[in-house]
Amino acid sequence: MRIHRYGNDVLVAACDRRLLGHVLSEGEIRLEVNPQFYEGEDASDELLLNRLDSATMANLVGERTVGLAIRHGIIDEECILYIGGVPHAQMVKM
Repeated sequence: MRIHRYGNDVLVAACDRRLLGHVLSEGEIRLEVNPQFYEGEDASDELLLNRLDSATMANLVGERTVGLAIRHGIIDEECILYIGGVPHAQMVKM
């Protein structure tokens, strides 16, 4: 998990560790799980939920990461995009 700050916005970029460095694709959609964007601190479920609670935006990739966000009502299950069979979700708080 890595935290990015843009002015007043806080973006949480988190992915399942095994996906770091992979490129996911499905049709014309391509997502690079770039370590420079996603890699930071190893996050327990509790830490990730804490960071997501204070985030204004999130970019989440992987079954564990996205599944946690779904179970805790952060992401709506119907809003997930599957890329190469891997769940990807984004969140923005307005």
